[in-house]
Amino acid sequence: MTKTNPLLPVWTIVAPAVGWLLLAGRQLHPSAGYTVLLAAGLLGCVIAAVHHAEVVAHRVGEPFGTLVLAGSVTVIEVGLIVALMLAGGAAAGTLARDTVFAAAMIILNGIVGLCLVVGGVCFGEQNFRLSGVNAALATLIAIMVLALVLPNYSTTFPGPVYNRSELGFVSVVSLVLYATFIFVQTVRHRDYFLPPRGDRRDMEHAPPPSGRIAAIGVVLLVVCLGAVVILAKAISPAIEAGVARAGAPQALVGVIVAAIVLMPEGWAALRAARADRLQTSLNLALGSALATIGLTIPTVAIVSLLTGWTLTLGIDAKSMVLLLLTFVVSILSLGTGRTTILQGAVHLFIFAIYIFETIVV
Repeated sequence: MTKTNPLLPVWTIVAPAVGWLLLAGRQLHPSAGYTVLLAAGLLGCVIAAVHHAEVVAHRVGEPFGTLVLAGSVTVIEVGLIVALMLAGGAAAGTLARDTVFAAAMIILNGIVGLCLVVGGVCFGEQNFRLSGVNAALATLIAIMVLALVLPNYSTTFPGPVYNRSELGFVSVVSLVLYATFIFVQTVRHRDYFLPPRGDRRDMEHAPPPSGRIAAIGVVLLVVCLGAVVILAKAISPAIEAGVARAGAPQALVGVIVAAIVLMPEGWAALRAARADRLQTSLNLALGSALATIGLTIPTVAIVSLLTGWTLTLGIDAKSMVLLLLTFVVSILSLGTGRTTILQGAVHLFIFAIYIFETIVV
């Protein structure tokens, strides 16, 4: 068992400091070149946030540890979406839908697929606890259908929108479902989300950090997350302008936003898969998807209700087909407690089709 460095790496402290300094100087250098520096600062803060979240997660243990990173990523995403909605006004009414749908496709097909492929290449076959994954998938499917599909069939208003009472009720249901899942994951059936019995590889960790180091990690994690949200908001006009110049659909903005905020989760899940800790990898991926939908929808609903803007949530027919395919494949590929490279490849090809359809068609 290897020993951990008792001190936090210097770069994890320097990265958020540089990010905040770049933010302070952005008014002095409003140029395209400075936007590139802001993007680099954003990436550094994201990576530093992953490190600090993992330090805290290692201290509190599983499955609580995965909630730290999932919650961190959700804070980034919710803050960014709300900031863009407030900046874009009523014209940004589809941003939440595009970002939430993109996050679901990136997680369920991109991140999960990549983790299964990497795990299959390195170890041939990997095991995980089926009860926890089934619980996560059942909750995720229910929330996503209520948030992204049912609005298309609401008869109160024409179009893929809810009226105020429907939006409020669905938001409460989403929040209660997510809270119930967290209760099951951390209290009532915590063992569902721990490594399978007899598999010690998921439990092989270095000694946890001290309470002092973990406390410092919490503070630095908050600093990193704040920098990420504001940096992302600062470069968002450049992202939207670049998408418009390229003639790509506006939905691509949602894909880019989701990709930015999911970088910490994706990297952590991939590292766990490479270490033959698939249970942790799936806890991270599915927990992030649940947090993204279960917390983002209620938050943007509150913004919509307070401002009076119309929030478009229903996805189109093509997206519904891809979502249905993703659910069916996820149930089948994660329905045995064992995975190989084949399941991962199927997920990755579905993700490739989603990106192609978003950009080209």
